[in-house]
Amino acid sequence: MGGETIFCESMVGMETVDAFIEKVSAIYGEDQAASIGRAVDFGMQAHREQFRHSGEPYITHPCHVAEILIDLGMDADTITAAVLHDVLEDTLATFDDVKNMFGESVARLVDGVTKLSRLGFFSREERQAESLRKMFVAMANDIRVIMIKLADRLHNMRTLQYVEAQKQMRIANETLEIYSPLAHRLGIYAFKAELDDLAFRYLKPEVFFELEKKVKAVRASQDQQMHEVMNVIRERLEQVSIKADFEGRPKTIYSIYKKMVAQEKPFEEIYDLTAMRVIVESVKDCYTVLGIIHTLWKPLPGRFKDYIAVPSQNMYQSLHTTCLGAGGVPFEVQIRTYDMHRTAEYGIAAHWKYKEKRKGESDLDSKLAWLRQLLEWQSDMKDSQEFMDSLKIDFFSDDVLVFTPKGTVVDLVKGSTPIDFAFTIHTAIGTNCVGAKVNGRLVPLDYKLETGDIVEIITSKHSAGPSRDWLNIVKTSQAKTKIKHWLKKEFREENIIKGKDMLENAARRQGFSLPQLLKTEWLEPVYKKYTLGSVEDLYAAVGYGGVQTSRVLTRLIEEYRKENKIEIEQARVGPLAARRPKRPIDHGVLVKGEPDIMVRFAKCCTPLPGDDIVGYITRGRGVSVHQRDCVNLKDLEDFENRRVEVTWANENNRAYLAEIQVMAQDRAGLLMEISQLLNNMNLSALSVNARVTKNKTAFINFSVEINDTQMLDKIIKQIRNLPDVTRVFRSHA
Repeated sequence: MGGETIFCESMVGMETVDAFIEKVSAIYGEDQAASIGRAVDFGMQAHREQFRHSGEPYITHPCHVAEILIDLGMDADTITAAVLHDVLEDTLATFDDVKNMFGESVARLVDGVTKLSRLGFFSREERQAESLRKMFVAMANDIRVIMIKLADRLHNMRTLQYVEAQKQMRIANETLEIYSPLAHRLGIYAFKAELDDLAFRYLKPEVFFELEKKVKAVRASQDQQMHEVMNVIRERLEQVSIKADFEGRPKTIYSIYKKMVAQEKPFEEIYDLTAMRVIVESVKDCYTVLGIIHTLWKPLPGRFKDYIAVPSQNMYQSLHTTCLGAGGVPFEVQIRTYDMHRTAEYGIAAHWKYKEKRKGESDLDSKLAWLRQLLEWQSDMKDSQEFMDSLKIDFFSDDVLVFTPKGTVVDLVKGSTPIDFAFTIHTAIGTNCVGAKVNGRLVPLDYKLETGDIVEIITSKHSAGPSRDWLNIVKTSQAKTKIKHWLKKEFREENIIKGKDMLENAARRQGFSLPQLLKTEWLEPVYKKYTLGSVEDLYAAVGYGGVQTSRVLTRLIEEYRKENKIEIEQARVGPLAARRPKRPIDHGVLVKGEPDIMVRFAKCCTPLPGDDIVGYITRGRGVSVHQRDCVNLKDLEDFENRRVEVTWANENNRAYLAEIQVMAQDRAGLLMEISQLLNNMNLSALSVNARVTKNKTAFINFSVEINDTQMLDKIIKQIRNLPDVTRVFRSHA
């Protein structure tokens, strides 16, 4: 590794690096190990002044990420890119630097996992969504991109204890929403199981540790029962000369919790805490073992699943059956071949880990065809947030497996309709759809399909084609995209009229007339973002549903308000103070000790008395007050030159608006209990917004006026004690 250049002074850091290099040398060839060693040197120099929250030199993180990927059997280019995965985002290194030293393949992998933090999107949320969109597109071209990102997230979750509480919650929630489902979709159980439990531990620590304690108390007796069942099966298989291996693996705490919630059962009624697996040599043996088990124990009706005949989209194959054991206690058995077992554990990563089993690049391409097709359907979505919302539905939702009349299996997302089915089969079938039969019976087009349904689409050459109402019915991005394309092509003039009306009505509801907002210089960024050429293109896009009205108006109204406020020409407090109003302003904040300067509180972090704060001199809106650790400060124009010290006033009786989000299992009376709790504290919610997801999770956002962070902490603590509440935290607008 060229020991003459060492930038890491921490002995712990050097021990990590040395152990990593030793592992690399033992696994990879001399040339490959040398290349990875050069990457470590490069990374050490690039990150030399950076440290983790734990205090370790930053280089230890990419080394740990790369080591996770070594254990998955990934190739040398992937390991090199993992060592360098943060250099483009967090250091002065460029794409060309990496390309020149390590080749284009490595450079593209590093670029694929690099966030778009330096680009000027309209908001932080859009930047995050566009970064994820970029990652998914790169992943479709080279699946190794997502392997690096998943390993990166896994190591970050393993070291999350060093991060502040609010960030822990955000990262853990993102892990459960995006990265754990992604690992599941790619079939990498080895990642998914650990990500689930780590995220659950931080999102609901009391429940996690209580369940962990209960599991430890009863697992010994359940394991004993499992081994007794294994011994009986083993003896019977030996009699019929079937070679088999047996494995028991504890289920994750999070999966146990989800089962308790889904089945509305207490922990004491959850019996299968360990997954029992029988691994055999052939598919024929799988079904033979199944028959033997069903002759030994009574199977529970409705608890048999054949993922061999109908594999999951993540390539998972296995037979699942649940039987009644001794004392009427149910147990689950999974039966699979050795190849199926490798795929179940490592998913797409098995392509590298078990190279002798590979069938060539074409085999990998076929396994990823669904991903490329999915992204192709969504390629015309100009709005990055819409892309992510759609991707979560298509990519992460539960599957529904239905059949054509000829018996072909069609994989759809849960909640799909006959229209989704029709467009999945062929665009022309979807376009000419006039009706549908499910299991031989006529059903409405908004009928929700269920696994096992046999679907027949009725078409007509004289069909009027898709209607706009279909956009509110269909679930899949494929169907939505094809419907929008048809509407865009067939009804441009009608779309222009409809879109203009939609924008005018939406603007009027917010107190504006549309002509007020349609300045050419304000429209240009909108045109650029959505690839439009004129205001008519904008009207048409809104009319057929390609662009959301709210996103366009938010941007235009923001520009209108900027222009119609007084410009501050100098970024200094003096000119601000000179414009003080004659009457004192009671905002509770002193700007460099001066009480009467125009102040507003940043919506991105909504500071409250008790928070450490800093001021930023805006153009035309006085001093914007942020929390000192607000993530948006780094994105503010010329922040260092326009920052100003601010403090909370000593005597401050002013009320401040705080936003609070509650996540809970939906049930009757929950909102009333929260309102009653606030009422008992002599508080009332100024605004409330509630929604319930398909899995019966309730999200309640409300704003309340309080005096300081102590009062906020008291509110959060009391709501957290309510039954079925899983998370309560301070949110930001």
